[in-house]
Amino acid sequence: MNSNDLNIAIVGATGAAGGTALGILAERGHPASKITAMASERSAGRKIQYGDSELTVVQADHSAFDGVDVALFAAGGLVSRRLAHKAVEQGVFVIDKGSIFRMDPTIPLVVPEVNGEDIEWHPGIVSTPNCTSTPFVMVLDALRNLSPLKAVTVATYQSVTGTGVAADDELMEQSRAASAGGVVSHAVYPHQIAFNVLPHVDDFLENGYTKEEQKMLNESRKILHDDRLLISATCVRVPVRISHSESLQIEFESPISVEDASRALSDYTGVKVVDDPSRNEYPMPLDAAGKDDVLVGRIRKDTAHENGLALWLSCDNLRKGAALNALQIMDEALRRNALKPATQRV
Repeated sequence: MNSNDLNIAIVGATGAAGGTALGILAERGHPASKITAMASERSAGRKIQYGDSELTVVQADHSAFDGVDVALFAAGGLVSRRLAHKAVEQGVFVIDKGSIFRMDPTIPLVVPEVNGEDIEWHPGIVSTPNCTSTPFVMVLDALRNLSPLKAVTVATYQSVTGTGVAADDELMEQSRAASAGGVVSHAVYPHQIAFNVLPHVDDFLENGYTKEEQKMLNESRKILHDDRLLISATCVRVPVRISHSESLQIEFESPISVEDASRALSDYTGVKVVDDPSRNEYPMPLDAAGKDDVLVGRIRKDTAHENGLALWLSCDNLRKGAALNALQIMDEALRRNALKPATQRV
């Protein structure tokens, strides 16, 4: 079967990640007749552009999955909790973008370049990681082939589209108001985001970390199959529209040269090394936006750790961080003939 033969539903088609998934499918030439755009009741009947065609949004409910082969859920945890299992009961392969299933031990959490084989044991649902975890584990997976990992300290610089369309709109409105000397109001974030940074992504936990920071630890361990990996994260929201960036300090069990690290990253599928400081070439959010690859640069010895490396990455949070990774899970399941749950395969 070819992927263009699949009937695909995008649940949350009017949101940032769902819209990006539709854009990628249009780039691939997936037939409009084989796509169902789903959203909330208030968006039902809305027309959205899909390549040279238009799709009519239908309300996301259990009756809408009739005839669907694959459903990408990008509408939040409540919708996934209500509809994902019902879709599976109707024979749909569900790929969930939200956090609700990520740490469920019965459901794979997958970045295909890292642990695509985990798709083999799915029960009808495969979860995709947080948009900060995805490029993070790809870089770690590329480098742990050179030496086992000991500990990682990471600081993220996350764009507002990681929160959603409303946050993007708020950034632009605040930027215009502040530039004109007007009154700046905020609703999405607890403080103004324009011309500011917020060391606050998701709710705070009792240990002083946020849920986003805890996700990076928990999800990375699950994807990398390494429960002993030590990770300390600080997640920061920045006034950037698209692309998350991360600063990594990685400690290994043995020394790794910058040259070997650069070569390993260059050879890794989905990673592109952009690293020539003499020409001011390094990963930036603007350059990562609209691209599929994780851009990695500023690769250097970590002066705080004998066996450490420091580096910087940028990645489009709506593409590889969300929609593209989900569609690559679909591709990998199709390649493995694993669209059906493991218990239903002969």
